[in-house]
Amino acid sequence: MSRRDRVAGTLKKEVSNIIHTELKDPRLGFITVTRVELTEDLRYARIFFSVLGKEEEHKKTTEALDSALGFIRRLIGQRIKLRFVPEIVFQEDRSSEYSIRIEEILKEIKENEGHKKGDTMPER
Repeated sequence: MSRRDRVAGTLKKEVSNIIHTELKDPRLGFITVTRVELTEDLRYARIFFSVLGKEEEHKKTTEALDSALGFIRRLIGQRIKLRFVPEIVFQEDRSSEYSIRIEEILKEIKENEGHKKGDTMPER
């Protein structure tokens, strides 16, 4: 495991902890930090998150995270010993919603095929 991977894992854990225990913003929805991507020099971090709920909750959570960015970055600097605290960008990860939608479509296809097979059963 490379240093970048270790730092990304630590960042993911710390940011998740900060969001759930330190931030008291009512705009935050049910949020999960899904992954962290770091540049080679560890100066920039893209933190992916997912939110459960409707589109309005997604927007409010994004606004809350963007407004708390400086606070989160300062706490990261205090908790993780790095030469430079990475510049952070939050990006919403909609892959879970996408996979749920694919699952629903596959279920519908399977149900439709079951009905078609039932309709064309040979008579004895």
